[in-house]
Amino acid sequence: MRLAVHIVAPFGQFMRCSTEVAISSDSNTKPIRIIDLFAGAGGLSLGFHNSHRNYKTILAVEADRWAAETIYRNIGCKVHCGPIQELSDFPHADVVIGGPPCQGFSTLGRRREDDPRNELLWDFVRVVRDVQPKVFLIENVPRILNAQQFQHFMQFAHADSVLKTYNLDYSILNSADYGVPQNRSRAFIIGIRDISIPWPPIPSHGPKASDMPPHRTVRDAIFDLPFKTDGFAVRVDGHGRQHLHFGRKPTQESLERYRAIPPGGNRFDLARIRPDLLPNCWANKPKGTTDVMGRMWWDRPAPTIRTEFFKPEKGRYLHPEADRPITHREAARIQTFPDTYIFSGSNIEIARQIGNAVPPILSQAIATHVHGLVFAPGADLPSFHGCIGGHQPAEECLFCT
Repeated sequence: MRLAVHIVAPFGQFMRCSTEVAISSDSNTKPIRIIDLFAGAGGLSLGFHNSHRNYKTILAVEADRWAAETIYRNIGCKVHCGPIQELSDFPHADVVIGGPPCQGFSTLGRRREDDPRNELLWDFVRVVRDVQPKVFLIENVPRILNAQQFQHFMQFAHADSVLKTYNLDYSILNSADYGVPQNRSRAFIIGIRDISIPWPPIPSHGPKASDMPPHRTVRDAIFDLPFKTDGFAVRVDGHGRQHLHFGRKPTQESLERYRAIPPGGNRFDLARIRPDLLPNCWANKPKGTTDVMGRMWWDRPAPTIRTEFFKPEKGRYLHPEADRPITHREAARIQTFPDTYIFSGSNIEIARQIGNAVPPILSQAIATHVHGLVFAPGADLPSFHGCIGGHQPAEECLFCT
């Protein structure tokens, strides 16, 4: 079938593009329609689409202009670029997914139960009550499960005439257990109307997975990218490919610090090896996190990729061997975005989208699990072997084998 493409418009508006693209679909199979709220760069939608279970995002809602443009360019669905409060009518959908902004619940910085961003959870609830999908899925930081808002949500869900028809479950998933080369723990809250299913999905990688492959590693994700970076900003090459393997312009002192960090080391090694390079803020704080100014390990999953992964002073973001922080391309690979995924915006705006995203391979595992038990009961649930780099055929990628 052919679907009209909608381009991202100014806040609160939709516009129709004159271009149309063909979207493959089995004419005998009705698409499983998705609404993606607080969609970010589209990691959740991408994973659902890549499960090849006939999921189709029909609407994405995202307030950030550049993230909204990213999801439009890659997912091709209608996008509302603006606050969710601007929308009162939503199309029918089978699945509602999304990650309401979580800064108020985050362990980074000050946590505030009264942070207004926490109230966006109730906008998600409003859409679920209006659309009444078969399934809804909320992604957030683990701390949300201990927040008052979550307790209020559970109480409301058990009393509300609509939400009490859903069987609710929740758990904290580590992306590394599902094939993502990154330790990234996030809470997932799922609601299934009228039926209950086993939750969470069975891990496919690591020690929690019976007779399954080990956790994927940094080496698996970025082994083929050159140590040397090229340029200092995002650009598109002559073949239409987005270049994200660019570097920064560190000071000589920063370079000396990078060089002093051994494999797997951190700021405490800097204090031991080159105390003359230690900033006062670290010298006056002899205890604390071991990830700051840390170097990744080749043969372990990466630490959680956050929005400022290009700053080694923010975490364990130094390349395993090269004396530099990881690049945007390396971060996107670790988050399991394919090289063909095109991000919109500046260096900083793209980094924010990458760091805030749900890894698509984790989303794909969830989508497959839900489909096999809700939309196609009794269907086989094959193990997933995904390609981070977008290599074709997949058998040629060491990550995929």
